[in-house]
Amino acid sequence: MNILRVLKYLDWFLLVGVLLLSVIGTMAVYSASYQLSAASGILYFKRQVIWMVAGLLLFLILSAVDYRKVVAHAYFLAGCTTFLLVAIVILGETRFGARRWIQIGGFTVQPSEFAKITLILMLARFLSVKVDRRRRWSYILLPCLMAAIPALLILKQPDLGTALIFLPVTLGVIFVAGGRLKYILIILLILALLAPAFWFFLKDYQKTRLLVFINPDLDPSGAGYTILQSKIAIGSGGIWGKGWLAGTQNMLSFLPERQTDFIFSVVAEEWGFAGCLLVLAIYAFIFLRLFIIGWKCREMTGKLLVAGGILVLAGHVGINIGMAAGLLPATGLPLPLISYGGSVTITFLIILGLCESVYAHRYYY
Repeated sequence: MNILRVLKYLDWFLLVGVLLLSVIGTMAVYSASYQLSAASGILYFKRQVIWMVAGLLLFLILSAVDYRKVVAHAYFLAGCTTFLLVAIVILGETRFGARRWIQIGGFTVQPSEFAKITLILMLARFLSVKVDRRRRWSYILLPCLMAAIPALLILKQPDLGTALIFLPVTLGVIFVAGGRLKYILIILLILALLAPAFWFFLKDYQKTRLLVFINPDLDPSGAGYTILQSKIAIGSGGIWGKGWLAGTQNMLSFLPERQTDFIFSVVAEEWGFAGCLLVLAIYAFIFLRLFIIGWKCREMTGKLLVAGGILVLAGHVGINIGMAAGLLPATGLPLPLISYGGSVTITFLIILGLCESVYAHRYYY
């Protein structure tokens, strides 16, 4: 099926939702980076547009490719991603105290983002082939071990937020595949009992983030500053917002990391409660379309691929917005298709393109 013929098989509702969110995202990035671009000369908006266009092209190309052919190379792709995660330890570029980026052919990429794609592909391949084992412990433990390898390497960078999202995605896909709920609950119970011990393995700044989450006033001018400014920005937006490029917390540079982790606060300040509802409605619409695609898919590989996509996207949306509102600790997870970033933007559009491929090839299986 070529890319021209596949157009008539696309889920156009999903494509429209993705395009709407992409437009809102580029507008938000332009506003959030307006002062940063003026000070540094770096055109963040221009970069984001380039990444968004490249990602949308990959979205369309992957829609035309049979998703089962992509899943068939899951282990090879996972091996490549793991190699890059290991290479970061030696060749990685350090920013803000973390080593998460690596230079490849003149481009700076973040392999931990692409690891989310290969995680979904790995789970879809393994769980759809080993369906005869779904009542056994191995059906759950082996995927968890496969997911643990990249998660531990990402945790080493350190990137706690991205590493933690691997667990719910893995267990969620296993549940959709028919893994025994009792085994999943046992794993969750064991992890809950062991959770306090992880405190001793956290970096000092990670411990501070958790303490500040419990009490933001503990360090209002230090670790708690960003969360307090984010809540001020969200609250000051009111119903209709202050207007595009008119947010004071944004334009006066009171809000740090506003083009990436806290871009939802910029949207809330400038577009108000109504703008937030619009963004959430578009996300809900996209999730609804993905759910329909997965529900209508007649074979297991496609179902699991879409389930993984939903879990990754929903996890980022829920955690990012909860973080911006002060309801969750700051973890650094970006907001899909809205936060600034090349690797993250392309990653989400690849995931959505693979889900679109499941819909486009619905008559093949």
